[in-house]
Amino acid sequence: MSPRRSALGAAAIAALLMLSGCASLPESSAPQALGTINREPANDGPPPPIAGRDPDLLLRDFLQATADPTNRHLAARQYMTPSASAQWDDTASTTIVEKTDTLRESRAGDKATYVIRTHKVGELSPDGAYRASDLPLENKIEMSKVDGEWRIDQLPDGVIMDHSAFAKSYRRYVLYFIDPSGTTVVPDLRWISVAKNQLTQRLMTLLTEGSQPALAAVVRNELAPPVALRGPITKAGSDPGEVGVGLGGVRIDFAGAANLSPRDRELLAGQVVLTLAGADILGPYMLFADGKPLDDRFAANGWSVADVDHLSVAAHTRNRIGLHALRNGSLVQVAADGMVTPPGYFGAVNNLQSVGLSPDGQLVAAVADAGRPPPEPPRTLMVGSYGGNAFPVAEGTTISRPSWNADGSAAWAVIDGERVIRAVNDRTTGTVSVQNVDISALTSAIPGLTFRLPITELRISGTGVRAALIADGKVYVAVVVPQPNGKYALTSPVPLAVGLSTAAVSVDWLGADTLLIARAGDVDPVSTVSVDGSQPLPQTSQNLTPPVRLVSASPEHQYVADLRAVLELTSNPGGGEPYWREVPGLGANANPVLPG
Repeated sequence: MSPRRSALGAAAIAALLMLSGCASLPESSAPQALGTINREPANDGPPPPIAGRDPDLLLRDFLQATADPTNRHLAARQYMTPSASAQWDDTASTTIVEKTDTLRESRAGDKATYVIRTHKVGELSPDGAYRASDLPLENKIEMSKVDGEWRIDQLPDGVIMDHSAFAKSYRRYVLYFIDPSGTTVVPDLRWISVAKNQLTQRLMTLLTEGSQPALAAVVRNELAPPVALRGPITKAGSDPGEVGVGLGGVRIDFAGAANLSPRDRELLAGQVVLTLAGADILGPYMLFADGKPLDDRFAANGWSVADVDHLSVAAHTRNRIGLHALRNGSLVQVAADGMVTPPGYFGAVNNLQSVGLSPDGQLVAAVADAGRPPPEPPRTLMVGSYGGNAFPVAEGTTISRPSWNADGSAAWAVIDGERVIRAVNDRTTGTVSVQNVDISALTSAIPGLTFRLPITELRISGTGVRAALIADGKVYVAVVVPQPNGKYALTSPVPLAVGLSTAAVSVDWLGADTLLIARAGDVDPVSTVSVDGSQPLPQTSQNLTPPVRLVSASPEHQYVADLRAVLELTSNPGGGEPYWREVPGLGANANPVLPG
């Protein structure tokens, strides 16, 4: 995990306590909820309810206690009567809420009825997957006195917790699976509340259970049958106690792994090492296949992050061709001193509206003003080599900013807001063919989701497995699914940044699990959000002149185009808040261009 992403994750947890309407999770239906994990309890157990507490305050305390899943939510069950505790199914669902009001409906003697009115910001599935939400929620709670103390007597099944308590009890972890090409890992985010000495086992169990359903068709899992965990997980020296806590490393034996090819063994190690290292579980990682070293090269000292770093998303998506820009309708390369160099055809014309560079910098896709009078289509998608010529491949009234696959095999764009295409490049012949992408799954009836056209922005992630979209001013992430006929479909749309009060205008991938978003208006015009919709974080607006028109990002750099300039997010040398610094030599109407 890059230092930038680690810092972002720490800051975002703090932001979760301050922001509203920003996170939500899918409905849970699996039989074993995260809340049933038996963490090591403190010797004295969870603190009991405060004696003499009024019923409305007791309810608020209850919504804090539900964030502790230890021993089937024992902390929360203390607030219930014995009969209510026996009937309550804490595995039915997990909902995160904020802005809770407890309203008394009736109270007479030892009985009381309260209505909890709150705002649902997230839902957590049993495997820890999170889904953002922005909906009101109302529940009725019956209460009665037990030995002179108010207790909850009737309540709906499922866990409801306050988001501030959720942020304190749960932490976001990243499972890694393998992309279809077998060259990089794909992040799968999970939220878990478990003791540190049980975290290694929990993460490895989640890996064996596989990715979230939406990703299952597009990722590989080397830790899947016939490969399985063999025996207990211990420290590197076979000590079974406090695994994953402090120094001492980890020892894991995999049954069935002896039959894997050397490459698949390396991919298995990549999944395991990057998942554990990202959770601050320190190496060395002693990995075995049916009792023998998974790879003899690492038999003595174990695996390290450096041994699998070439599979990491940061290594795979690193910008190796520098900053470019669209200036006065031309593509230019931008040097550190502000000098610009126009490359080939795309640098010689002055009618370009947007540009996409392939990750290796060899190919360019650009939207050009065709200069044709109505009713002829005014925009043309041009594809060509970086320093050479170009030819038209598609036309339309509007064409979105092009986005390239990680391997440079195709440039994606949206024609007229509703037709997604891939301009597929054959590097052996130099020809380009246009394929339509099936988007029917985006606009199909999905419970709780309304996806409205037009699509104004589409950005393919560095892993090629996900696509970020802006549709009708809202931000989504969809899964890129290859079809048997060689074409592609976009499926399983997930809404992100659901609490934005103004329309999103531009989006790009900051990493494989984080997006950079620009939105209309001058309040928090730039923000980031995790790929599961959690951890929304406004970026500093220092030196920005809204509106922000466009964002372009890589794991190392973030750029925006605002009303007056192209600016880069820059660390403050004095250790203060980062700020946006103008990139010299580009002017007011330029747009930053990074590969991807």
